[in-house]
Amino acid sequence: MSKRLKFFLSHLLLSFLIASVVVGLVIIWYPYPLANAVGVTNIFFMLLVIDVIVGPVLSLLVYKEGKKTLKFDLSVIIIIQIAALCYGVYSIEQGRPAWLVFHADRFELVRKNDILLENIDQAQSQFQHVSWSKPQFVAVKSAVSIQQRQNDMFTEVLGGISLAQQPDRYIELTQAKNQIQKRALPLLELQQYNQKTKVEKTLAKYPKADAWLPLKANAIDMVVLVHKESASIIKIVDLRPWQ
Repeated sequence: MSKRLKFFLSHLLLSFLIASVVVGLVIIWYPYPLANAVGVTNIFFMLLVIDVIVGPVLSLLVYKEGKKTLKFDLSVIIIIQIAALCYGVYSIEQGRPAWLVFHADRFELVRKNDILLENIDQAQSQFQHVSWSKPQFVAVKSAVSIQQRQNDMFTEVLGGISLAQQPDRYIELTQAKNQIQKRALPLLELQQYNQKTKVEKTLAKYPKADAWLPLKANAIDMVVLVHKESASIIKIVDLRPWQ
């Protein structure tokens, strides 16, 4: 086996191993089906193509024994590959789902880079930091006065800032039990926005679910299946909550 082919295979194997680690991180950060909800799938596949295919192929093309600039050429390719990988992983990490926030009559998916940190010191300690694993479910504390309710409305309508982005307003999801029970919708309504066979096939996997709530996301809105009596979360599923 020539040195050229050995280097290519070694480069390809190392790239594949690194890509496997990245895939593991993405699976943790974006539990199915949240990768589609956030719209990270295309960026992720582009990152894998650059890391696993483009880098090793370029090294195969430029490799020539005895070439004076061989070390320099290979170093440039590897540096660019590492830089692209680091930037891609950083972007994916910053855009990962951080909180799944129950607000008013729905859940909202809040990405890490959408969190407002202005009053983070006023948030409860458990809400001041984003988990390194999967996103966590929380709820928004309702306004306690007419003035606060008006301020919240102006912030959302005029400022374009959702209360779901403000950790200082977070409370434990269990504290919103009554509101969840009140707003939970019957499963039959899902057939208004999805194919009946798809709904039935999906619900068959989660027999404990007897109601649902919308999940508002930045790319694709989805459905949160719940058990109404306990107000517990069963599963996020890739169904549409509206048209």
